[in-house]
Amino acid sequence: MKITHVAIWTEDIDAMKAFYETYFDGKAGEKYVNKHKGYTSYFIYFDGDVSLELMHRQDIPNENKLRKEYLGITHLAFSVGSKEKVEELTARLRQDAYNIIGEPRLSGDGYYESVVADPENNRIEILA
Repeated sequence: MKITHVAIWTEDIDAMKAFYETYFDGKAGEKYVNKHKGYTSYFIYFDGDVSLELMHRQDIPNENKLRKEYLGITHLAFSVGSKEKVEELTARLRQDAYNIIGEPRLSGDGYYESVVADPENNRIEILA
């Protein structure tokens, strides 16, 4: 058994698509549109088997206020391959005005990582 994808409800699906393509080398599939349900989605594909589904519907409330902690799925983690790449990507995201939640560091579980908020305040870990 394996995880195939993780889905995120989005407010601005095109901004989210651009973020994951630009900073995490994602490749978007065709935009799916269901006019009857007012639903749109993209699958974003990365190296490996897991993809990210970005979904939008007008009636989904935006309640992600980047609270300190909360129950449920708390972050997505992307491996960039080295400490230097963690630092480079974190610096690039900071320069592009994204919210750096956790500075690059060695975590208690042995990962070298940083944490950034995506355009809609989902926590993204960047791992070596």
